Amino acid sequence: MVSPEAGSVMQIQSYKHNGQLHRVWESSLVLKGTEMIVIGANDKTSVKESDGRTWTTREPAISYFHSKYWFNIIGMLRTDGIYYYCNISSPFIFDQEALKYIDYDLDVKVYPDMTWDLLDEDEYEEHKAVMNYPYVLDGILWKNVRILLHWIRQGKGPFAADFIDKWYERYLTYR
Repeated sequence: MVSPEAGSVMQIQSYKHNGQLHRVWESSLVLKGTEMIVIGANDKTSVKESDGRTWTTREPAISYFHSKYWFNIIGMLRTDGIYYYCNISSPFIFDQEALKYIDYDLDVKVYPDMTWDLLDEDEYEEHKAVMNYPYVLDGILWKNVRILLHWIRQGKGPFAADFIDKWYERYLTYR
């Protein structure tokens, strides 16, 4: 598998289970790129929704993608601390065009005090029915919700105390 090179700029494309393009982040700076892990950073990047709307991110963010786990993690650096937005998703793939994954609706929002909320369960149930998520996929996704919550509670990976700050400092060296 091809992996993005540190220092390069990549586009991030999110799809739905039915293959429809869901959301595109126009540019993210690659801080680490291997076949297993991609860490990117962006600040005030343009995001295009499937309905054509566009918006711009408000704060610096560090994104973490893994080829084994069915989630990705975005750490957003705000004035009152680091907030995380975690998408339950397919593992990423990377081709010359973009980093790509399938978004499976369930999200976990994590606050600076490491409390969290599970979001969009109703949207997940609706799409599971409409797009016919296989039974085995449903099991994989809920298993990865449990893994993600374990990471949050244990301060693992991007939830480690200095992870986001360390990668943000690396991002600043490229600017």
